Amino acid sequence: MMEGIDSTFAAVIFIGYHASTSSTTGVRAHTISSALLTRIALNGVSMSEAGINAAIAAEYGVPVVMLTGDDAIVAETKARLGPIEGVAVKRAIGFHSTATMTPDAARLLIRQHATTAVKRRGEMKPYSVARPITLEVSFKNYRPVELLGYLSNVQRIDSHTVRYVGRNMLDISKFIEFVTSYEPTLSP
Repeated sequence: MMEGIDSTFAAVIFIGYHASTSSTTGVRAHTISSALLTRIALNGVSMSEAGINAAIAAEYGVPVVMLTGDDAIVAETKARLGPIEGVAVKRAIGFHSTATMTPDAARLLIRQHATTAVKRRGEMKPYSVARPITLEVSFKNYRPVELLGYLSNVQRIDSHTVRYVGRNMLDISKFIEFVTSYEPTLSP
């Protein structure tokens, strides 16, 4: 999701984000993959995709200035990143249900907050994570955990969770991409 980010960016805006997979209130709450994972944590803190991506942007000194999504992810992200601009375009009712704004109303609100976010950019700080970074990934199934545990740089901490320590968020991002995408039967 953050491919191409570098230090030439002044700010990041996240559009259409979901609450983390550990959220009990978010609509379609997930982190990276609802089919594969039940939790991703950085240095012991459960993360949403917004938290992970904010930490990747911080590698380049780039702050997140705004996020849109349901009320659950807006609250979750503001609690983690501080007073960014947050636009709740829907109110979570359940995992599969929500009360949404009309598209026209949502677009107008997003545009207004984006303008404010860019003007407030100097107030926002990158979301840095202390290094080295300990990543924990919990899977719905035990088999990926067993296989990943064969790697010398991966620690199996329980039947569904592995731990990996990376030098920075780029290492962590590559590991997450690997564990959520690799299949031995992949072909061109």
